[in-house]
Amino acid sequence: MKNLLFLIVIALSACTVQNDQPIGREFYQIKEYTFNSLHQMEQTDQYLENALLPALKRKGIEHVGVFKNRMSEKDSILKTYLLIPYGSIEEMIHVEDALLIDSTYLVDGTDYINAAYDEAPYNRMSSTLLRAFSDMPVMTTPKLDGPREDRIYELRSYESSTEAIYRNKVDMFNAGGEIILFDRLGFNAVFYGEVISGSKMPNLMYMTTHANSESRDQNWKNFVDSPEWKELISMDKYKNNISHIDIFLLYPTPYSDY
Repeated sequence: MKNLLFLIVIALSACTVQNDQPIGREFYQIKEYTFNSLHQMEQTDQYLENALLPALKRKGIEHVGVFKNRMSEKDSILKTYLLIPYGSIEEMIHVEDALLIDSTYLVDGTDYINAAYDEAPYNRMSSTLLRAFSDMPVMTTPKLDGPREDRIYELRSYESSTEAIYRNKVDMFNAGGEIILFDRLGFNAVFYGEVISGSKMPNLMYMTTHANSESRDQNWKNFVDSPEWKELISMDKYKNNISHIDIFLLYPTPYSDY
């Protein structure tokens, strides 16, 4: 796995802007935990809140997000999402190695780290690695008022039929102006990212935030009705550039930085 990540680093290090300065786009790791029981979820919460997040902060990783899924008929499995920003893939590898020798982390997270094979703190865990879009190279903290439990953190995943068509959709966000439109309409985006390693490819993911479900519905209505969007979807070059969409409606945990 490390060899694969280092190959990715080498390939990406060749990508610079025209003035030969580094682009400076962040990398994001999204971990999705699924649980069979509330006990598993609570055990993982204890680990994240009391061991992992403090350890990440000691290593200079700020603004880590932890979210729960809003249960519905379509999404009835208990889940927790962990969002970690990194300045580079090398930093991610360094931090993961450093955790293995962090005595405080190992003590604080011992119940999770040393769980028995038949008492695992989760059912499954998956990981996705992303690189920030060029037009939003760093993560932002949403400006939201009101109770945290009412907030809607909307994580979207857009898949495309081929790599070329996927790059066309990314271009639609950047050069096409989708990011600017989301910003104008107050979607409070946390990040936009190109998936460079994950179970669903080629695809991109992004997260917008809303004070509550009513404001989310109104924001999307404003988006669909906007002249900018109507112009974009009428352009032949941007037609049929999404083959599948997954939408995850989340809310932040009390200890999440977002």
